[in-house]
Amino acid sequence: MRSQSKHQPPGPPGIPIIGNLHQLGKLRHQSLWQFSKKYGPVMLIQLGRVPTLIVSSADAAKEVLKTHDLNTCSRPLLAGTGKLSYNYLDIAFTPYGDYWREMRKICVLELFSAKRVQSFQFVREEEVDLLINSISNFSSSATPVDLSEKILSLTANITCRAAFGKSFQERGFSHERFQEIIHEGDDDHIQKRSKQHRQEDFIDVLLEMGRFQTESAAIQLSQDHIKAILMNIFLAGVDTGAITMVWAMAELARHPRVMRKAQEEIRSCIGNKRTVSENDIDKLVYLKMVVKETMRLHPPSTLLVPRETMSKFSINGYEIQPKTRIQVNVWAIGRDPKIWRNPEEFFPERFIDNPIDFRGQHYELLPFGGGRRGCPGISMGIVTVELALANLLFCFDWKLPYNMKEEDLNMEEAAGLTTYKKEALMLVPIKHQPA
Repeated sequence: MRSQSKHQPPGPPGIPIIGNLHQLGKLRHQSLWQFSKKYGPVMLIQLGRVPTLIVSSADAAKEVLKTHDLNTCSRPLLAGTGKLSYNYLDIAFTPYGDYWREMRKICVLELFSAKRVQSFQFVREEEVDLLINSISNFSSSATPVDLSEKILSLTANITCRAAFGKSFQERGFSHERFQEIIHEGDDDHIQKRSKQHRQEDFIDVLLEMGRFQTESAAIQLSQDHIKAILMNIFLAGVDTGAITMVWAMAELARHPRVMRKAQEEIRSCIGNKRTVSENDIDKLVYLKMVVKETMRLHPPSTLLVPRETMSKFSINGYEIQPKTRIQVNVWAIGRDPKIWRNPEEFFPERFIDNPIDFRGQHYELLPFGGGRRGCPGISMGIVTVELALANLLFCFDWKLPYNMKEEDLNMEEAAGLTTYKKEALMLVPIKHQPA
């Protein structure tokens, strides 16, 4: 095992070969949070034979993601991420270097520019309208609706239409079919999409770039490159948005005061319109606070995607060696009582006159990461979340089923690549009737 050097961060003692793996529960972020209470916001653990730095405070996160960003912005080579990324042809899991810089530039300038995000406004609004219509069928009979399933279908449809030009259902996609298209490389599918004339989707943009590249271009975009990028977009676009919306609706169901306040704001701003459009969102200040508060308590990725150090650096007086893995526990930072008053309370008003935002510049709130490795698709994801939540709250009142009390709603987490609500969220929609 590692020796305890005064120049190394502290951490729990482990055992040979497996290190500290046996001490981590199914919800790793919570286990690490408990350890940080004893060993501090910068601690070193062993995941098997891999030294791993765990960062659990805003100040330490700023050191990693800003001060030492260049030293810490690479990614470890892992079997699972290698498969997901077509042998590291993507953006999310590729180690830092010239290739990653070029790929990120493509994403920022071509796929997620303000103009490109705006071009999909009608897609988001159409799919949200379909969601509202499907829920209306339940409201007429006061039947509980599985919001977890409905919201996941919404984000899958929006993401597929942006990427492929057709929705999840339209394509006849099952999860297995999507795996077939992305993993097995349905090259014929991609080529056929490129020959049709319609709203330009992500495949069109990438194929067009590939066609007009010169031999001297930094990256020669192949179909594997395109599929790797699409896999990143699908994993991030479907899961993170759906998880945030489900947690937000769960918290609102548990806190009727907050739900009523958000609904009053929306209904006052929208008036006699049938639905909320994206053009209305900037007026909904309290709704934006609700989204921030949800992401504080329930970040979709409770631990940021692991980084790996490229050279030695110091943090809080400790020396960190090259090839050390780094994980930032954003879930723990969101519950830090040194930053947040009554951190376990769902209280959106804490953001009144508070400049803290989630776009990577404020290290107290990092649901999308920060620094060079911050998520390039933040704008696309957030506008979807805000639009859908605004319409769910505008069109319906909501109550818990079966006379359930607010405090009895199960808020347990389940962890995978992201951290989602363990039990499906079942709520009863009641169609709002304007006075």
